[in-house]
Amino acid sequence: MTDAGGPDGVRVVSTAGVLTVTIDRQARMNALDSATVEELVRALTEDARDEAVRAVVLTGAGTAFCTGADLVAMSSDRPAGAAEADERARATMRRAEELIRAIVEAPVPVVAAVNGAAAGLGVSVALACDLVYAAEDAYFLLPFTGIGLMPDGGASLLVPAAVGRARANAMVLLGDRLPAAEAQASGLICEAVPAERLSTRVDEVAARLASRSRRALEATKSAMAATTLALLDTALATEAESQRALLTGPDLQEGIASVLERRAPQFR
Repeated sequence: MTDAGGPDGVRVVSTAGVLTVTIDRQARMNALDSATVEELVRALTEDARDEAVRAVVLTGAGTAFCTGADLVAMSSDRPAGAAEADERARATMRRAEELIRAIVEAPVPVVAAVNGAAAGLGVSVALACDLVYAAEDAYFLLPFTGIGLMPDGGASLLVPAAVGRARANAMVLLGDRLPAAEAQASGLICEAVPAERLSTRVDEVAARLASRSRRALEATKSAMAATTLALLDTALATEAESQRALLTGPDLQEGIASVLERRAPQFR
């Protein structure tokens, strides 16, 4: 077993053909800041290319899988002006796209072990994986419109492709929470299992993948992505254009403030 270490926020361990990547920012419910995204991308694009690796497991530490962008980090560092705000918005969208592409383009299957809340970009991170298993007490939540934003990370493609337009609209427009059991019933994930069995179940799946031909896994994953995610480029480009405008608009500041102050937003 090897442990690649890495900066605070991500743990990377490789053993028996399985690369396990754990988001570990428990104080922030595994919300993503820039450094965490960069390390996740590095692990998925570099460590996963080790010829000994046959599968990647992506999970979260503690009680959450990933709750999306770190709103505290976003609110604590205000841009100096419009130009800086636009550049930061572009950088934010670029990092989100790089993370989703790193998962989709990883050479071997990526298995999501959704151990708790998956919210915002965290939903896209889970759904970009090839196989998704979740604890029965986990849930999927896209609360973007409640803070003045729109879904990103390819969610506008990944969610309706799995659950259909009606259920997807309830999730993205109303921010309805989807429990793991309903996520399985609707086809969003492979399986919901008791929380105490999630690690064992994912280990079983990863071990099965690790016993197979890496070349066959690579070819199969590539073919599946080419057919089922053929519109991913379009979705990411559309999201980036619209989200950049929202990231620099007035509603986001009110949305973040309402979350941090635990009150309803008052959009004008």
